[in-house]
Amino acid sequence: MSLQFIEAALIAAMLVGIVVLGIVLFGSRRRVGQLKRSSAEIHQEERRVFDFLHGLGAAFSEGVPAGELHRLIVEGAQHILKADGGALYLADKHGTNLLPSFLSKGCPPLVVIPSSVSGNPQATESYLRLHSIAVGKGLVGESAHWSEPHFLRRKGDLPEELVAQGLGSLVIGPLHYRKRLLGVLALTRTVDRDPFSNTKLELFQAIAEQSAFALFNQAIHLAAGEKHAMDRDLAIAREIQKILLPSDAPDLQGFELNGLNLPARTLSGDYFDFLPVDDDHIGIAIADVSGKGVPASLIMAMCRSALRSQSRGELSPSAVLRGVNRQLYPDMKQDMFISMAYVVLDRRNGHAVLARAGHDAPLLYRAASGEAETVSPKGMAVGIDSGGVFDRVCTDHPFVLESGDLILLYTDGITEALDANGTEYGVERLRQELRLKASSGSAETLRHLADSVRTFAGDQPQHDDITLIALRKKPVS
Repeated sequence: MSLQFIEAALIAAMLVGIVVLGIVLFGSRRRVGQLKRSSAEIHQEERRVFDFLHGLGAAFSEGVPAGELHRLIVEGAQHILKADGGALYLADKHGTNLLPSFLSKGCPPLVVIPSSVSGNPQATESYLRLHSIAVGKGLVGESAHWSEPHFLRRKGDLPEELVAQGLGSLVIGPLHYRKRLLGVLALTRTVDRDPFSNTKLELFQAIAEQSAFALFNQAIHLAAGEKHAMDRDLAIAREIQKILLPSDAPDLQGFELNGLNLPARTLSGDYFDFLPVDDDHIGIAIADVSGKGVPASLIMAMCRSALRSQSRGELSPSAVLRGVNRQLYPDMKQDMFISMAYVVLDRRNGHAVLARAGHDAPLLYRAASGEAETVSPKGMAVGIDSGGVFDRVCTDHPFVLESGDLILLYTDGITEALDANGTEYGVERLRQELRLKASSGSAETLRHLADSVRTFAGDQPQHDDITLIALRKKPVS
């Protein structure tokens, strides 16, 4: 083999090596470029995700309205996945319907538009923004039952009616938090764009989870705000209700008169009042509205107005109660009623008359014997009958307060109070406690009874309003 041939072979080999090296270097540079581009895309995607999470956090710190949070969720998700449009549907409180909360511009309809409105852009937009979707019905409704999001492409995945309306591809999934359906999030691309890639599904799932967390926390904050506002309104209502109850008993020469109201809640359904009938007579009323809270307090206010309008100048307590019943009956719901007891006292001599409308029978302590007797004339509750039966059964019961005698009017909140064993305080216990303290005066008697029921109940919550009135004729010294 000649030297020239060897040299030529070496040169050819070197040329081949140079070509191969060039190809390798070119491929390496290309891969490096691709890696750089992929790295840049990853950094951009991370930045978009960070901006999305930062926006949700800022929404809570700044207290943005609910609608603004919904916009942040949809537009933030759009930005991350490079979608053309997006929609957020929220579940109603029963979890049976999905209500459109935010639909971005450029989002193709996700429900079939009726032919009656499809030709009118304004009517179409109104339909989409007002149309609720039953859970389990249609594409959006069905997605509420899924356990994870799905990508849907034009061919075979999407209903033809939605494709005809401009929907090209879709990623959609439910928003769940603590096994509770909060809504559905959807991102769309139009028919003239490439469909979503499967590689973005995990990213959409993360967006959905963060969105669900944000929606749940916003609901908690809204509920807390509403409760705070309601508590404030109830506190104001309680102050107004205090004005409706007598702050002090009238000064009656020869008598002691005191009242006490212990509400179970902020507002009370119990009522008591001291009413000037004429120069020589005073009316003493106690009432208990069925139910508790705001409805009972409103009925109580109506009762007060009716009683005051009927009592002026009327010496028969049964006649007053008949008038109250006639006045209130038309406005009372079927499941509501008022039990009442009403006493008219002649302050000159201690003669009194009692009428009862289904109320707990008062206890009359006799100083001469040291016993407490029950005073129980017939009568039915106000608001049950229009007057035919009520007027017949409601009667006057006269009695006389002698020196040292005391009559106690009360609501069933005290007798039905429970201890830790579920035992009721009861009328007999009330009678015994009354006998122990009646000789100490009306104010001291009420304080003793209130302390007695608190001690009896212990740590058990008060389930019903407690109202007590004590009228005592001062002993002759």
